[in-house]
Amino acid sequence: MTHVVLEACIQCRYTDCVDVCPVDCFKKGPNFLTIDPDECIDCAVCIPECPVEAIVPEEDVPANQQHMIALNAELAKKWPTISRMEDALPEADEWAKRTDKLQYLIKE
Repeated sequence: MTHVVLEACIQCRYTDCVDVCPVDCFKKGPNFLTIDPDECIDCAVCIPECPVEAIVPEEDVPANQQHMIALNAELAKKWPTISRMEDALPEADEWAKRTDKLQYLIKE
């Protein structure tokens, strides 16, 4: 199994999780992080680090977020690896409590 980044990360992109990852499985997009399922070792150390609770084990992805499993895998193939903590997006705190953010995801 792997871990999955959910919609809660969109427009926030907190990177607290990146610092603790022992295998550098996170990929960085313009306004979202993804986990490369081929690199994730299912250690779970990233889960408690996410301030918006956007990371879950694949088997715990809610029904309304199942699309995020394939999306993480797709975007992980395109985006560069991030291995160090960076500043969150400028308006991350304002977006942190919002839901249904998929429409704001920038895939480029």
